[in-house]
Amino acid sequence: MGHLFHHTCFTCSLCGKILSGKPFYTVSGRIYCEEDFLYSGVHPSTEVCNSCGYLIMDMVLQARGKSYHPSCFRCVVCRQSLEGQPFSVDTDSRVYCVSDYHKVRAPRCAACRAPILPTEGSAECIRVESLNRSYHVECYNGDVNLI
Repeated sequence: MGHLFHHTCFTCSLCGKILSGKPFYTVSGRIYCEEDFLYSGVHPSTEVCNSCGYLIMDMVLQARGKSYHPSCFRCVVCRQSLEGQPFSVDTDSRVYCVSDYHKVRAPRCAACRAPILPTEGSAECIRVESLNRSYHVECYNGDVNLI
């Protein structure tokens, strides 16, 4: 920076931490420690990860109109990274891998109580609906006792 400092005078402009031998940043002639530069609003980046709340310093993953570190965009159930993967979102804006979304949000069969899921390799599932209840095709018994 073209100046000489005493060891005890080379400090962060915000917190006063001694910076000798530590990473530092300068903005408009002021000196900042790494923490204050990154997290006090001095840093010009406005991208904050919607998941962890930390600034995004390199690659930004945009999904659902929000920014994420690629490693932070994960399924809420299995914690699998969803970077470059298809995903689903529930009504509370929770993000799921497609498999877990079906397991958690799929209708339950009124006969066996298991989720009614798409067949392997399909995105659609077949179910029978009767009297506001859902059934697997193989679980449905058409004999309904009406009172």
